[in-house]
Amino acid sequence: MQPIVNLEEHPGKVVGQRRVTLADYDRLVDQSTAIEPKLPFPKGVFRFRSHAEADAWTNKHMMDAALKKARARRSETT
Repeated sequence: MQPIVNLEEHPGKVVGQRRVTLADYDRLVDQSTAIEPKLPFPKGVFRFRSHAEADAWTNKHMMDAALKKARARRSETT
């Protein structure tokens, strides 16, 4: 079988080569910490007797986190 890529061919021009600086990495770290999700669950391992109990626990912690976030937004605007 013949190779698909012609190794004798030289690639064309490259447009936009840019040097990466430390400021770029700092900006990337700042953006990633702002984007990453913050889970509203306490750390640790939890055992539940049923899926319904686990779902109720999950919903409680998600609602608590949503209320806390809403209160923080409300206090920022006032």
